[in-house]
Amino acid sequence: QVQLVESGGGHVQAGGSLRLSCVASGRAFSTYPMAWFRQAPGKERECVAAISASGYITYHANSVDGRFTMSRDNPKNTVYLHMSNLEPEDTAVYYCAAAEMFPINIAAILHGADEYDYWGQGTQVTVSS
Repeated sequence: QVQLVESGGGHVQAGGSLRLSCVASGRAFSTYPMAWFRQAPGKERECVAAISASGYITYHANSVDGRFTMSRDNPKNTVYLHMSNLEPEDTAVYYCAAAEMFPINIAAILHGADEYDYWGQGTQVTVSS
């Protein structure tokens, strides 16, 4: 069982920045594709960013491309989401997710929520205008 713990959420003004962190338990972190999802009230959960296990391949949704950057530090079992130029539409609960793959594929990028096996508890991001 993998535990994911997010931190770094908060309340910022439009145009501001935040950095979310997600720390994973266990020894297999470097084999997991990871992603950040968000869910706003009344909306479906959406993938905003994903990263391969190797860290060399990333995906960012069109709505955040150029403003958000996902990265990972495998020795620290941590992924990050750097968010800049935040907009009120970015207000949501942000979730970190990890996927176990058999066989392991360090280049895989996964976008669908049903492809992920482990989820954090979520961290609230609120952007006011």
